[in-house]
Amino acid sequence: MTDRPEERTTSAVRPYVITGGRSDGGGEPLSWETLVMATDAAFPASLQPEHHMILAHCQGLLSVAEVAAHLGQPPSVVQVLLSDLVEWGLIVVRPPVPPAERTDVTMLRKVLHGLESRL
Repeated sequence: MTDRPEERTTSAVRPYVITGGRSDGGGEPLSWETLVMATDAAFPASLQPEHHMILAHCQGLLSVAEVAAHLGQPPSVVQVLLSDLVEWGLIVVRPPVPPAERTDVTMLRKVLHGLESRL
């Protein structure tokens, strides 16, 4: 047995307390692949600490899943917090590209082989 105190690996604050008991953001839920980024708007100091942490991490584009990993919170909790920030105009959202609009990999391979054959 060691004399070190145990290190806490989880937050002492329960997720339902962080979200104020809400399980959704009120609008269309953000998918885990959705990219988010903080705006240049000044944010009030009265935001809860989790909102401040999100804004600090979202200086560049991050997915909802990445934000959840940085905060150490479940993605469902982060989705609610991000919905708050979107509503307040502090976060901009870039939805993922739908599968139908993604480029076909076989076409890209054909273009690559065509370019390689000309070199």
